[in-house]
Amino acid sequence: MSAIDRITEFHAELTAFRRDIHAHPELGFEETRTAARVADELERLGIEVHRGVGRTGVVGVLRNGSSARTIGLRADMDALPIEESNQFAHRSRHAGRMHACGHDGHTTMLLGAAKELARSRDFDGTVHLIFQPAEEGLGGARAMIDDGLFERFPCESIFGMHNRPKLALGMFNVRSGPMMAGGALFDVHIRGVGSHGARPETSIDPLMIGVQICSTLQTIVSRNVRPLDTAVLSVTRFLAGDAFNVIAQTARLSGTVRAFSAEVMALVERNMRRIVESTAQAMGGSATLEFRYEFAPTINDPEQAAFAASVCEELVGAAKVDREPPLIMASEDFSFMLEEVPGCYINIGNGDGESGCEVHNPAYDFNDAAIPLGVAFFVRAVERKLAREGAAT
Repeated sequence: MSAIDRITEFHAELTAFRRDIHAHPELGFEETRTAARVADELERLGIEVHRGVGRTGVVGVLRNGSSARTIGLRADMDALPIEESNQFAHRSRHAGRMHACGHDGHTTMLLGAAKELARSRDFDGTVHLIFQPAEEGLGGARAMIDDGLFERFPCESIFGMHNRPKLALGMFNVRSGPMMAGGALFDVHIRGVGSHGARPETSIDPLMIGVQICSTLQTIVSRNVRPLDTAVLSVTRFLAGDAFNVIAQTARLSGTVRAFSAEVMALVERNMRRIVESTAQAMGGSATLEFRYEFAPTINDPEQAAFAASVCEELVGAAKVDREPPLIMASEDFSFMLEEVPGCYINIGNGDGESGCEVHNPAYDFNDAAIPLGVAFFVRAVERKLAREGAAT
């Protein structure tokens, strides 16, 4: 019986678990119910459980045989501050929060792998099941690492995955080397001189300074970054003023920067700082840049990427595994775990039907039909990495 067939036997149970998590979304470092549900299920399976790793993270430890070999499998648990627009029965029950990125599905797939591995025990070594909090920009991976994740639960290799909307169900994307961009968040704090809206000549308008800064920032990618490199700079928020007849004293721009190398990220930051400070000064005001490097680039170890691709091909065939998918400008804090341990992060198809939509969208939902495929990837990665001596891999 194939790995997918084995998991299909309890697909309905996993689907019910996933939908329960979807209905009760929790933001980063607030995943108390989700973590408790995961920990309780692991304990019910007879797996050693460590709660509160990196604040609200959970690590399950499953040992079998006598080998000292180890592997880590990771899933994220947090939701997003989005009002869900779906009307199905398992829609979010919490206003302003929803699982709009599929972390409910990722958590369920890893829990399904725990269930199958605890049942079959067809491996020799130790599996560390890492359920991470706060992936969505709050530093959950670093929190777990700072809490001694890899000292307490050493891993020789580590694997994670993310669903990919518009990628057909049954497809996998696996890329060697850089896969996802590093990410920074920024705030530009602008100070001018406020005044009555009818007397702009007495003001130094921070809104107009912000407009000039916003426009000039767009020249960094087109004129400072080499065309062969890749970067994105997006201003996503502009805050200024509270009344129709008041020119504000201050304003703030916020946004994000993405790049595939620390060198390009540093170049963008330097030029942003130059533009922010000099533009404000030229217009009679002042401005400062707060630049926070939140995500490292996600870089897959070539050996582990080749291994992960071979596992995917075993499950669905080589024709359904893309080993050279496009680079992704979004960021992922699993990148920090990959800086500590060689591993690979893959994409699993969430479906390409007309009703599918991108993540971070109020109409998004994880495709439950993908659960057996994701579980099977984790299970076969363990069974092959920690194969018993003399066993076929």
